[in-house]
Amino acid sequence: MHDDSARLIACLPRLRRYARALLGDRAAADDLVQDTMERGWDKLASWRRGSDMRAWLFGIMHNLHVDRLRRPALATVALDDERAPPSAEPSTPHRDGLELRDMATALQLLPAEQREVLLLVALEELSYDEVAAALNIPRGTVMSRLSRARERLRLLMLGRPVAAPLKVVK
Repeated sequence: MHDDSARLIACLPRLRRYARALLGDRAAADDLVQDTMERGWDKLASWRRGSDMRAWLFGIMHNLHVDRLRRPALATVALDDERAPPSAEPSTPHRDGLELRDMATALQLLPAEQREVLLLVALEELSYDEVAAALNIPRGTVMSRLSRARERLRLLMLGRPVAAPLKVVK
């Protein structure tokens, strides 16, 4: 059991990175990671030994995220006016910083289901099968969402308009 809890804790940095990219908000991402870790700890006995714990935790995170989207948001008020701590990352030239900001903005403009798949494949380096298992969708759906996400992101980064999805008219 000790090895399993160590594996769970070792997944924290990747869960945090994925949640921050998914939500675009540090506080909301930290809350999601905390809830994911709590649920993972409670259900640790149900994790299949030998399977990828990361994919299992991303599945838990996905389900928690979807549940939150379905729930009406509560109005909150910030209790302190502290500034975010300075980034530990080395400074980059101004242009690189703008490109990173543009990429983060473009990611937030993607539909949630496309953003999730793109981040799990490109950022977290999960296989299509692992993403399909984590999100409980078919492998083909992972591939099509990833393809659409990449194309939409490419157009957004080029500053081109993104076509609205076609609607069926009866």
